[in-house]
Amino acid sequence: MTDAQPTPDREVAAEQVRHLMALLAPGTPIREGLNRIINGRTGSLIVLGNGPRIDDICSGGFPLDVRLTPQALRELSKMDGGLVVSSDHERITAAAVHFVPDGSLPTMETGTRHRTADRLSQQTGAPVVVVSASMSVMSLFLHGRRYPIERPEQLLARANQALATLSSYRARLLEEAENLTMLEVRDQVQVCDVAAVAQRVEMWRRIDAEVRSYVSALGVEGRLVQLQRNELARGVEDLGRLLTEDYRPDGVAPGGFSLSGLQKLSWEDLLDIAKVAQAITLDPTEHPLHSPMQARGHRQLASITDLSSRTIQGIIDHFSNLQTLVSASTSELGNVKGVGLKRAREIRQALESIFENDKRTHHFH
Repeated sequence: MTDAQPTPDREVAAEQVRHLMALLAPGTPIREGLNRIINGRTGSLIVLGNGPRIDDICSGGFPLDVRLTPQALRELSKMDGGLVVSSDHERITAAAVHFVPDGSLPTMETGTRHRTADRLSQQTGAPVVVVSASMSVMSLFLHGRRYPIERPEQLLARANQALATLSSYRARLLEEAENLTMLEVRDQVQVCDVAAVAQRVEMWRRIDAEVRSYVSALGVEGRLVQLQRNELARGVEDLGRLLTEDYRPDGVAPGGFSLSGLQKLSWEDLLDIAKVAQAITLDPTEHPLHSPMQARGHRQLASITDLSSRTIQGIIDHFSNLQTLVSASTSELGNVKGVGLKRAREIRQALESIFENDKRTHHFH
């Protein structure tokens, strides 16, 4: 019995699928070839990668070394058997090949071509594309899973739904961030408030990953979706990084406090604030959900244009936390290296503008 190739972790696997869907997107040579195969009402099995593991399960066929073009894919698929494409996806290296993967590998597929593709991918770790002649559908097999290669109109409909969801999640994230800002002004931030924003950052990130996968799969058809996605990412992409810089516990080195642990949570666990806090290393046993926290001021200073990261860090090193920064006079700000009196006035004005929406905030000294 032959062991299947190990499956990579979820993030790596998702990125690999995204890359492959871009390779198979409308406008690419492989996709044009697949469309020709479907239009010609023939089927095909194409292994995207060559090497010893593939050679070991090949029977018959003949070696080739021809450039991969839509015409070549279509013509060579007319013969019995499958095709092997080079690992750089530039050449067709074999045609009319009969593949003999380990029949003991588990599969839920029923058709002969699809069963072969599933087992072949499991055994070698190579992605395999199948075009079904009878149903005129295309599928990608990888790591024991089948991914449909959808038509552009189907992808666009799903992408638009994902964009609407992303917009909704963005609004909720910005709402939570604004709420956190108001709590920061009042010096009333608790662990649960930071975890709530982290939770929304991760939710947005997951939907954004889905949208980006549609952009990849749409290829030349995905430009409008990409533009809309970029608009929804504005002001959001850096929020997670700034949040960790603001609330990294004292004594924890940069990078030792991040939101990356949230990626391992299921959607169900992501709804649990206590588990969110624990995933970002704010263990509730050491940091109870209602224990106080203080922001350093990274988020607020980053919203001020023309402030370099070095200047921001210098200001934060000088004042230690947002409360002290907010209370600082213009002259005190101007005394920080790299700031100066003119920029100090701009910082004061910007901070006042950021916090003026909080009715409970008193006038600055």
